[in-house]
Amino acid sequence: MESTVIFDPASRAALGRLVTQTSLRAFAEVLSSRVAKQRPFSCLVTGNAELRRLNRKFRHENYVTDVLSFPSQADGPALEVSMGEMAISADRALKQAREHGHSLADELHILMLHGVLHLMGYDHETDLGEMAATESRWRQRLRLPQGLIERAQK
Repeated sequence: MESTVIFDPASRAALGRLVTQTSLRAFAEVLSSRVAKQRPFSCLVTGNAELRRLNRKFRHENYVTDVLSFPSQADGPALEVSMGEMAISADRALKQAREHGHSLADELHILMLHGVLHLMGYDHETDLGEMAATESRWRQRLRLPQGLIERAQK
């Protein structure tokens, strides 16, 4: 089973021709094989309105966020069961890339890594820095700019 990346129409306007579904799918496969121990996942790249809707529906928070993760509740052989799903706001990714002075592709990769770590069970709000350390280590290995947790700690 492979990881999937879907761009919905709301994301196409924000992404333009800067990032392709193929390039993001390739990065998803890197995350699946190196970080998630061959566990696949699904990623929806969408717009702010959908992230706000999902955040309101599942977390009871009425604001736009950059990435949401939904771990799978399914049991079975690891290679046959998806880790879960995530949704990324292309609008937020573009804004954050500009704010932090790196490419949109890098920002989407940062968000996807963050989402995968949540799918693996990490929670930076409760784990006393374990997710932050893991994200930092993987970010360095993958040659990505500063991550979400590090930004929030400033």
